[in-house]
Amino acid sequence: MGVYDRDYYRPDYEESRGSSPQMQFRLPQLTPVVKWLLILNIGIYLLGIIIKPLGLLIYEWLSVDSTSLPRSLQLWRLIGYQFLHDPTNPWHLILNMVGLYFLGPTLEHFWHSKKFLYFYLICGAAGGMFYLLLANLGVVHSGLLVGASGAILGMLAACAILFPQFVVFFLFFPVPIRVAAIILTLLYILNIFSGTANAGGDVSHLAGMAVGAGYAYLWPKFSNRRKQTQYGSEWEKKFRAYSELQKEVDRILAKVNEQGISSLTRKEKKTLEEATKLEQMKSKL
Repeated sequence: MGVYDRDYYRPDYEESRGSSPQMQFRLPQLTPVVKWLLILNIGIYLLGIIIKPLGLLIYEWLSVDSTSLPRSLQLWRLIGYQFLHDPTNPWHLILNMVGLYFLGPTLEHFWHSKKFLYFYLICGAAGGMFYLLLANLGVVHSGLLVGASGAILGMLAACAILFPQFVVFFLFFPVPIRVAAIILTLLYILNIFSGTANAGGDVSHLAGMAVGAGYAYLWPKFSNRRKQTQYGSEWEKKFRAYSELQKEVDRILAKVNEQGISSLTRKEKKTLEEATKLEQMKSKL
């Protein structure tokens, strides 16, 4: 999944506005979380092939398993299965890691490492949860689920919303990332309703995409509203504190008028000094 980026989204575009917009192929620079995700996925895959008994044990304990209710309730599998891939099909691992390599660094730079890691794992976990739900309802066949596809497609959907200028390779042809996301969504829906062998996997793919798109679309709105709420509450606190200070100053001045300046305590004198400094600052603004 190569990624192209149009040059008019680059910071130095203003310097080259005389030339026509072009698309440039970029190999991303690995970011910390993406690097470790690649190492873990590839390392576990190779370990399972080299040491088969250990590999069987890992798959036994980390795969999402809808064939057993107790195993369906083992929540650690929703994270663990994202680092496992079909040992009989290396393309399962290769395609997911290519997607992680090309899309992950952009999102990690955009969100920073911690937030990106949470996003990645949540998309993958959502894919596992949705698969378990539909498998237990009999919509798709019960079985084992492995792979990082839910998380990878969550990234694809997020990038389609946040970076619509991206162009990706789809079946060897470069297409806008939003077009690729729509085509994949339709294919997964068709596969689920036609009951193909990988319908359960496609359920996971769709869930990951839905969570990725929802997060990328809704989080900025939620974040802005939270900032506005915090700003409003801070302003209210400052206003309340100023009102209380003003009331205290009025009381102190009334005391001076009745009993004289010598009747003030050290604390009352300090309050008057603070109020005087505040008024001087206000007059300068």
